[in-house]
Amino acid sequence: MSQGQWYPPEWPDRIRALAAGELTAATPRRAATVMLLRDPGTESGAAGGGPGDAVGGAAGGATGPLVHMLRRRTSMAFAGGAYAYPGGGVDPRDDDRLIGWAGPPLEQWAARLGVATVTEAQAVVCAAVRETFEEAGVLLAGPTAGSVVGDTTGDDWEADREALVARDLSFAEFLDRRGLVLRSDLLGAWARWITPEFEPRRYDTWFFVAALPEGQRTRDVSTEADRTEWIAPAEAARRYDAGELLMMPPTVTTLRALTPYGTASEALGAAEDQDMTPVLAQARLEGDELMLSWPGHDEFTKHVPAAGAGGGGA
Repeated sequence: MSQGQWYPPEWPDRIRALAAGELTAATPRRAATVMLLRDPGTESGAAGGGPGDAVGGAAGGATGPLVHMLRRRTSMAFAGGAYAYPGGGVDPRDDDRLIGWAGPPLEQWAARLGVATVTEAQAVVCAAVRETFEEAGVLLAGPTAGSVVGDTTGDDWEADREALVARDLSFAEFLDRRGLVLRSDLLGAWARWITPEFEPRRYDTWFFVAALPEGQRTRDVSTEADRTEWIAPAEAARRYDAGELLMMPPTVTTLRALTPYGTASEALGAAEDQDMTPVLAQARLEGDELMLSWPGHDEFTKHVPAAGAGGGGA
């Protein structure tokens, strides 16, 4: 069993309560996260970064794209200290009105994401693009359907980014103000994971893949992270296996899935072949043990004593 899995000490008690019918599952909140990729040798500097910035290489001379990861602050209530991708919850305002859109039509996105309406599809994709801008300073939008903005590091861009973070500005208002269309063709839907039913904070999260647009650089601006890192997926997975990086199961799984691809464009092109069936952890009693598992992902299976505290690292 890998040693870097995020496994809160309160999970065993919550699993027992769920199995006993003493816990009511919270409704998961819609969310999106983006595996932002770049090829080695392309622009990698983190503009405006501080001492928390780092660049991770590839182990053993491995080649392939690098992925942008953040380490969540240990003070965070959800997954504190874990490495993750830029992402966050859907803003309900993104369901309210259609925005400037480039790429596959919303009907196609709704089918791919497994949602019922085009407005819900738009809201999920908007969350992916907005959160990448909020947490990494990278914007997948342009003035036309065939262009993308360049440098987004100016004071005016930063003011808009902070307004989005504070929810003083909706994403639709931001795009309208800037005269931009969302470039949904720069994103590929990769996976969907739902937080286990015994967690008090639950998310229905869509994972996307995207390539860093030419002319843009990531910035260490997330208030939820204390470190950012460009790292080869295989190296990140190796460091997880060695217990050096703390991660949640969907992060590890998506990192491993990225390792076969030699370039960012190859990974983006492979997105349409990825299985979007939602993954939801299952917890059940088996004799004198509680078993926690993620269907199709046996490496994360946990056996928890039916009595006693349990818990701790994976």
